[in-house]
Amino acid sequence: MTGAAQPIRLVIVDDQAMLRGALSALLDLEPDMQVVGSAGDGDEAVRVVAESAPDVCLMDIQMPGTDGIEATKAMRATSPGTRVLIVTTFARPGYVRAALEAGASGFVVKDAPAEQLAEAVRRVHAGLRVVDSALAQASLFEGANPLTDRERQILRLAADGRSAAAIAAEVYLSAGTVRNNLSSAIGKVGASNRAHAVRIAQDKGWI
Repeated sequence: MTGAAQPIRLVIVDDQAMLRGALSALLDLEPDMQVVGSAGDGDEAVRVVAESAPDVCLMDIQMPGTDGIEATKAMRATSPGTRVLIVTTFARPGYVRAALEAGASGFVVKDAPAEQLAEAVRRVHAGLRVVDSALAQASLFEGANPLTDRERQILRLAADGRSAAAIAAEVYLSAGTVRNNLSSAIGKVGASNRAHAVRIAQDKGWI
C-alpha cells in the first residue's frame, strides 16, 4: 500500500462480542484495512453504518431482532455506498440466495482462513462478488425459497413451539389465517408437520 492510499474502512456486525473482537483484531492487522465500528444486532448495524460510512460491512446472519438479511436490505437502501460481506457460521445454500437478493456483495463462512477473509473484503471493496464456491454450487441445486414472507415469519415464530393462537396475537392475524399459512408452508417444503417444516426451512436457510 502506498502512503497515499486510504485503508478500507470496515464495520463488524456479530451478536457475539468475542467474535466481533476477534474479527476486528484480525482485520486490523491487515495494512490496508481499518475497523471503524461494530454492532451486535441488525438495527444497531444500520445505525452504525449510517454514522460511520464504512466501505465494507461484515455482517452475520442470525442475530436477535433484525437479522442480517433484513439489515442488509435496510443498509443498501440507507447507505448504498457501503458494500456488505456476509460472514456466518450457518453455511446454508438458501442463505446465499437470500443474502445476494438482499443486496450483499459476498458470502463467506467464519471458519475461512484469515487470508481468505481479508481477500474477500478486498474483492468486495473492488466491486466484485465473492461467494464460497461450495455454497454457490449448492444454492444452484436448492432452488429458490418457496415460502412467502408471511409464511417465513410464521414458521420462525412456530420454531419455539408456540401455538397458532399465540402466533396470531403477535402478528395481528386470526388463528385461522395463521393455521392456513402453516399448512401452506408445510406443503411447500414437503414436511409432515409444522416442526418438520421448521427444521427443513432452517436447514435450507429459508427462515
